[in-house]
Amino acid sequence: MHRQSGILLHLTSLPSSYGIGDLGPGATWFADFLAASGQGLWQILPIGPTSPAIGNSPYSSFSSFAANPLLISPDLLVQDGWLEHTDLGEPPTGARGHCAYPEAEAYKLGLLRTAFERGRERLEGELLFAQFLEEHASWLGDYALFAAIKEEQGGRMWTEWPAELRDRLPGALEDARRRLYERIQYVRFEQFLFFSQWRAFRKMLRERRIQLVGDAPIYVTFDSADVWANPEFFKLDQEKQPVFVAGVPPDYFSETGQLWGNPVYDWDRLKESDFAWWTRRVGHNLSLYDYVRIDHFRGFAGYWEIPAGEKTAINGRWVDAPGMEFFGALEAAFPSLPIIAEDLGVITPDVRELRDTFGLPGMKIVQFCFGPGIGANLDAPHNHVRTCVAYTGTHDNNTTRGWYLDEASDMDRQRLFAYVGHGFSDHEAPWELIRLVWRSPAAFALCPMQDLLALGAEARMNTPSKPQGNWEWRLSWDQVNDDLCRRLREMTELFGRCKAPCGG
Repeated sequence: MHRQSGILLHLTSLPSSYGIGDLGPGATWFADFLAASGQGLWQILPIGPTSPAIGNSPYSSFSSFAANPLLISPDLLVQDGWLEHTDLGEPPTGARGHCAYPEAEAYKLGLLRTAFERGRERLEGELLFAQFLEEHASWLGDYALFAAIKEEQGGRMWTEWPAELRDRLPGALEDARRRLYERIQYVRFEQFLFFSQWRAFRKMLRERRIQLVGDAPIYVTFDSADVWANPEFFKLDQEKQPVFVAGVPPDYFSETGQLWGNPVYDWDRLKESDFAWWTRRVGHNLSLYDYVRIDHFRGFAGYWEIPAGEKTAINGRWVDAPGMEFFGALEAAFPSLPIIAEDLGVITPDVRELRDTFGLPGMKIVQFCFGPGIGANLDAPHNHVRTCVAYTGTHDNNTTRGWYLDEASDMDRQRLFAYVGHGFSDHEAPWELIRLVWRSPAAFALCPMQDLLALGAEARMNTPSKPQGNWEWRLSWDQVNDDLCRRLREMTELFGRCKAPCGG
């Protein structure tokens, strides 16, 4: 890790003409801004398929391998000959600053269906399509079949399908493959288009010397191809229902903890297979990103297990996980582990030992350091180590301006003033924290785009435990200008974080 900085901005938050951000012109425009301002890092959230029915959360996906078709760019489909410009019609724009998820889903999936129907003959002879099917065979077949059956079953959870499909009886699966061939082929086509655009996206970033930081949730969604195809690796009963679910105990974010509802892993069964499923998953992520941030890293040392049916996360228990053996298997498979450990929350000595044994950088959140005892607070910049990633805040935090106005106490603000050596207005609070993060000893320094723009709580990306209204914030073209670019580059040069030689 060499000293550099960057911005946290999810792909859905990019500006576009289609109600939601995607891999098209908005991505190139933002990468140009990063390059011009001296940034070498762009961090995004998970890219798996989501749905308005489950709150559009990128952390609740139907697959940990597949990608979200809403991130496919219509402009690039026209450019690559899959659509005509006249096919684009009147796209949904959505309200300024917000994603229009339902409208974008209806519009974009309609375009993808048109592209499939029109390009079916071309697809049969497309060498790149055949190569894609072969390269992703380990997960694509199960995901495409899962998606096709789910559509046939009216969107019902896989545990509500006929028993022979729920339990994956070979004869029933073969019948479904024949019966649903066209739908399966369409799902493969969607994924082919995404990963084709993704290759071009990564090439564009490399040309600008920007490294991509991805995000891999530790848990998978119960109603997913992952659990349906691999039930033996999760704690399920004979009816394939979860016995225990995941979450975290009461903490900074919630007095009743967070009840995520994901099925927890059967680590004994995973260990018997030498963690093969997890190794494939990590390998897939390492092929997509330069660095992978693993969400809820502490779950590899010990995890909070909650009996299924509980209404909150309070009545759970800590269970040990074989983190040392697991990361040993990963290290054997991938000699270089460019993994960032999201080590927030209740961190115990075993979590720190696991992180440090494998030399994984942890995370520091400067918003967290201005309470009593700031001198010893590990989130305070003077306590940062080089092998860490420093942030003003994350997607789960309020924006820095929102935190300053709505969450920081008067004493917190006084400690902040004392720490930086002067007072300031609420509008300057985000840039004061950015300055602290950029001057930190941490190798990587990042801030959400909302902090760079000094936006308030209305621009918050996610409020944990809030079921609706999250993941909606979106950047507008006119919010980025030359003055913002200059100010960020000057700070980046001042603290020696330019990806190119500073001043050059």
